[in-house]
Amino acid sequence: MILQKRGYFTVFLLLIFSTVLAQDKYTLSGTISDDSSNETLIGASIYIKELQKGTTTNEYGFYSISLPAGTYTVQISYVSFGTREETVVLNSNIRKNVKLTSENKELEEVVISNNIKRAEIRKPEMSVNKLTVQEIKKMPVVMGEVDVLKSILTLPGVTNAGEGASGFNVRGGAADQNLILLDEATIFNSSHLFGFFSVFNADAIKDLKLYKGGIPARYGGRLSSVLDIYQKEGNSKDFHMTGGIGLISSRLLAEGPIVKDKASFLVGGRASYAHLFMKAAGEDNSAYFYDLNTKLSYKLGQNDNLYLSGYFGRDLLDISDSFNNVYGNAVVNLRWNHLFSEKLFSNASMIYSDYYYGLKLDFIGLDWDSGIKNYNFKYDLKHYLSDKFKLNYGLNAIYYDFNPGTINPSDATSDINPEQLEKKHAFEPALYIDAEQQLSEAITVSYGVRYSMFYRLGSQNVNLYTNNQAVTFNNDLKIYEEATPIGTKHYGSGDVISDFNNFEPRVGIAYKLNDDQSVKASYNRMAQYLHLITNTSSPTPLDVWAPSDNYLKPQTLDQYAVGYFRNFKDDTYTLETEVFYKKIKNKLDYIDGANLIANDAVEQVVLPGRARSYGLEVMLRKNTGKLTGWISYTLSRAEQQTEGRTAEETGINNGNWYRSGYDKTHNLSVTGNYELSPKWAFGAIFALQSGQAVTYPNGYYQYGDITIPSFGGRNEDRNPAYHHLDVSATYTPKPEKKQGWQGEWVFSIYNLYNRMNAASITFRQNQDTGNNEAVRLSIFGIIPSVTYNFKF
Repeated sequence: MILQKRGYFTVFLLLIFSTVLAQDKYTLSGTISDDSSNETLIGASIYIKELQKGTTTNEYGFYSISLPAGTYTVQISYVSFGTREETVVLNSNIRKNVKLTSENKELEEVVISNNIKRAEIRKPEMSVNKLTVQEIKKMPVVMGEVDVLKSILTLPGVTNAGEGASGFNVRGGAADQNLILLDEATIFNSSHLFGFFSVFNADAIKDLKLYKGGIPARYGGRLSSVLDIYQKEGNSKDFHMTGGIGLISSRLLAEGPIVKDKASFLVGGRASYAHLFMKAAGEDNSAYFYDLNTKLSYKLGQNDNLYLSGYFGRDLLDISDSFNNVYGNAVVNLRWNHLFSEKLFSNASMIYSDYYYGLKLDFIGLDWDSGIKNYNFKYDLKHYLSDKFKLNYGLNAIYYDFNPGTINPSDATSDINPEQLEKKHAFEPALYIDAEQQLSEAITVSYGVRYSMFYRLGSQNVNLYTNNQAVTFNNDLKIYEEATPIGTKHYGSGDVISDFNNFEPRVGIAYKLNDDQSVKASYNRMAQYLHLITNTSSPTPLDVWAPSDNYLKPQTLDQYAVGYFRNFKDDTYTLETEVFYKKIKNKLDYIDGANLIANDAVEQVVLPGRARSYGLEVMLRKNTGKLTGWISYTLSRAEQQTEGRTAEETGINNGNWYRSGYDKTHNLSVTGNYELSPKWAFGAIFALQSGQAVTYPNGYYQYGDITIPSFGGRNEDRNPAYHHLDVSATYTPKPEKKQGWQGEWVFSIYNLYNRMNAASITFRQNQDTGNNEAVRLSIFGIIPSVTYNFKF
């Protein structure tokens, strides 16, 4: 069967190559970069006015377009920079590197005009949102810290898991279904201080793109979204420092040339220090974080570039010297860009990613470590075969080490016995090919396939169960219970315990109605072989990642989307609307009373189910004028179902569909920025979401002196609606100053009207009155802050 599928894959490759006909054309190629720093620009536009066609730069600033011989007017533009217009005589292959400037001025024989953001009409790319660092830095956020993850919550289809919760949910998907990449390396926990801050230092970020659907075949391993973030390369022309001093944390970033115009470095750090004030006030508790971003870039020659990037972050929580928690990410990526020809670009990456979690509980004498590591090799090629046909293809292979838990006594007096939960290993290779083809003046399509494989490896002792069922059903009590193993089977190091493979086709189409509007449709199939074992709706550092095996089957998704896109009033406004439908197989569901902490047999408390979500997304953006911003609204539904395996079994929630913990019927976000003058700028964000789906008790009964609650179906209730308004004001004393020390003050207020949003609601019996009562836990009220940002 596998050989047959591989045969289909080979035929698919041959069909694609056979569609490309040799043509007598020449190629214009090169790199687009920032004139002030030599930083390459991702997604810069290259447009040929006479032919009304163009292309964009890839993740490394490279572009290539093949055209008939002739003289052309070429427009090169990038958001927040401007548009350069040049004349090119194309009678041979030409390498043309272009530098853009963010200042609006006239250069010799070059015309520069303002460039604005507009909806992409021709490209079949959809369900994709991109935010520039300039946009992110204008947004008011909690405690004065610019937050990349909080910024994407302003986009349609994206919600948070609640006040102060980490992670984010996309189109009704779980947080573990998001693939988060930093310079191509996987980030397993994206939050500091349990969701108060993200791990991404905005000063070090160059580009951010969120894929919610229509995901290219080069990405895999997650179902709901891909958040692809690239760090800056470092200024290879001049030395600069950027930083900020806030009430809670500060940051500093340095970048500059090692060899001018050839090699550069970047190093940036952040740290919080609120715990120092807590200690000074006599508090025994403390919580703080720190992180470090680094990058080295070296231009080996005209066709080769080398990059070494890294990130290291840690969070520390200490409560009365009896509870100590340390967790964080460490990633390293060595990348080599090579240009084989003006039409063939390649990137090879060797990546290491490590997520560590440590917990020390002195009051019970427990010291616990866990984590996940992966070693990833990627090789991607982009082939610009003609002006109407582009091809992406490549491979990647990931080896995983899982440590569910190492338990040790914290001191000599502890009663804890040392224990190592069985470590797990897996290997995930994949091949992919992706094409973008213009079929006519009006129709452009993208199509491709990813072939992924997954091998669950030893060494490990695997439990065996009667009828291969790790969960049994007690027909008398009508409940699910943990099955008792009937034995174990040992697999040696490198032995294959189980294996899976999936074909993951992707297709998209754009039909251009005219130069200002188009309709698009997409379909993509995804497979996810890793599972986050958690019984909360948002990730916590205590959560454990587990690989697919004989009992935890891979999740698979099919997603369909249709959209309408329009620019109007001379690109002053853009409108993007989409409807989507997602269905997921093998979505894990937990039996009632599931124990997930330090569980070495997780298969005994989970059942496979299915999930679905569907909805409408609308985004209206104003691009020009003193007032800019966008309004996004999502109307959606997210549900899951776990039916009984036999007629006697009840399933979860009696086998009925129920709202998932990520269901938010309404999600509205309004983002605005107002440039009052060169010195003063103002920003505001209003967010409104339906409350989180939860299960409240629907009654109670007495057993002696004890009040025992009873519950109905899962997630039949909701927390109160979540909403808040954040505002900011930025004061730049000397906006005309472009050299030397440049500073600005950012004043912000999070939750302006002091809305006490419910992080959770618990029910208890009042000790004084004996009455039952609901208690709301709120984390944030109104939070004013001030930050001083500088660069020189």
